[in-house]
Amino acid sequence: MKKKLYKINRGKIIDGVCGGFAEYFGLDPTLVRLIWVGFTLAGGSGIPLYIICMIIMPREPLEF
Repeated sequence: MKKKLYKINRGKIIDGVCGGFAEYFGLDPTLVRLIWVGFTLAGGSGIPLYIICMIIMPREPLEF
């Protein structure tokens, strides 16, 4: 099955973007969040990038 990048529905903090990246790359969500904060503090690029990902990334399909 082909891997797809989605915003996650469970375990999300703001919109599930970091959790989606963590699942896609097989990383811990906390590590991805810390990296994202590092980008934000290093030059401010983290916030606009997060907003763009919130808009562009699809939501994870619901499983019944």
